[in-house]
Amino acid sequence: MDLFTALHTRRSIRRYTDQPVPTDLIDQLLEAATHAPSLHNRQPWRFAVITTSSMKAQLADRMGERLTADRLQAADRVEAIERDVARSRERITSAPAIIVVCLSTGGLDDYHEQVMAIQSAAAAIQNLLLAAHAAGLGACWMAAPLYCPDVVREALQLPDDWDAQALITIGYPADEGKDRGRVDFREITIYR
Repeated sequence: MDLFTALHTRRSIRRYTDQPVPTDLIDQLLEAATHAPSLHNRQPWRFAVITTSSMKAQLADRMGERLTADRLQAADRVEAIERDVARSRERITSAPAIIVVCLSTGGLDDYHEQVMAIQSAAAAIQNLLLAAHAAGLGACWMAAPLYCPDVVREALQLPDDWDAQALITIGYPADEGKDRGRVDFREITIYR
């Protein structure tokens, strides 16, 4: 698949078959992720791969507890909270593999370096998503760890300087995903 085809046909896939993703294929995706551009070549991205059901359930449960507590504090309706927690848990636990994309905060000197690290991690995520699509896999970027990086770090026993940025669910697609449409670039672009 050429790059432009991959860019135009990639979709967020939220449902997968139960076929496991081979470790060597996950390694290829991670290799592709590390070829992303990195500001100042800091390469701040870090990855935690989860393939066991017990670890996926533990992570989903711990994140669900935090989500519930936060939403109750915001006085959200209990039914809505329970529905969101159940949907999130299902997405996490039903994916054959999860890649938690983190950034290493070690050595980041100021606000600008932190922003550059976040941008670099996002570039790695894009490479990962495109590589998964090109390999015939589905993937979905979940930003939930941004709301509870401490919970993710503790549940996965990550190093202290790893801040979780995203969960990328990976698997063989059970459907084609939805075409969400895009704003025509001409509506949001200015040439000077």
